[in-house]
Amino acid sequence: MDTFPVINLEKLNGEERKATMNKIKDACENWGFFELVNHGIPHEFLDTVERLTKDHYKKCMEQRFKELVAEKGLEGVQTEVSDMDWESTFHLRHLPESNISEIPDLTDEYRKVMKEFALKIEKLAEELLDLLCENLGLEKGYLKKVFYGSKAPTFGTKVSNYPPCPKPDLIKGLRAHTDAGGIILLFQDDKVSGLQLLKDGKWIDVPPMRHSIVINLGDQLEVITNGKYKSVEHRVIAQTDGTRMSIASFYNPGSDAVIYPAPVLVGREAEEKNQVYPKFVFEDYMKLYAGLKFQAKEPRFEAIKALQPNGNLGPVVTA
Repeated sequence: MDTFPVINLEKLNGEERKATMNKIKDACENWGFFELVNHGIPHEFLDTVERLTKDHYKKCMEQRFKELVAEKGLEGVQTEVSDMDWESTFHLRHLPESNISEIPDLTDEYRKVMKEFALKIEKLAEELLDLLCENLGLEKGYLKKVFYGSKAPTFGTKVSNYPPCPKPDLIKGLRAHTDAGGIILLFQDDKVSGLQLLKDGKWIDVPPMRHSIVINLGDQLEVITNGKYKSVEHRVIAQTDGTRMSIASFYNPGSDAVIYPAPVLVGREAEEKNQVYPKFVFEDYMKLYAGLKFQAKEPRFEAIKALQPNGNLGPVVTA
């Protein structure tokens, strides 16, 4: 079986650059996921993020989650639960405007650290987008420019904890889905596993590695790359032992960004096949996604295509 792709970003600076770029290319084309090591974010800083996140969960969220479980009677479920996830979360928005100062219960230290974390992840996301441009034959900055729209990308972080679950066969930590947005950067627990992706019809574990950042591609990159890169279905399996920490940052297009396949990636054979990715405003896609997150992505593309008025954001022919 293929080994889950792990990319050492330091090797971009030496004679192994070409081989490393090929690894990234293969991961984007065949996995939709890869794991970064030596990515430039200091290990000591990530240790601080992890410590403060776990402290915050224990002090402010663990008891609330237990109360929710009791209220919904989830401890004793006998049949599969298909309408909720076994996770405790809160969301931070970084761009276009931060809401970190408005989130209750965060200590001053935690707020300060998460602001710094967001800046480091934003920088890494933009570096990665340029590496993808290089592999795709797009001009440097193309993806970043598309994502910006008229103001800024939409950039935020979902902080999740997945507590021990008595019935992991009946309740998913997070149900299977593809991500709606652009590029996702995940700092995950290195001791408690649970994240899986679907590859060739089989669920494969995303290995927990200390101080790594897991990358996955969202629906928007599938459209922009004309299907060359694919967003991939993934899920979180709840565990019976240990609480899994997950800090997922979503670097997405701005709300008014217009998304469509990059013209240089649309070949003539595409016209002959007459297969179509839609052209749309990102905010419209997100409104549609809200109700269809846990369903297949292909009907979403068809539905957003059907919403476009003729002659306005008409469909673009793609491969």
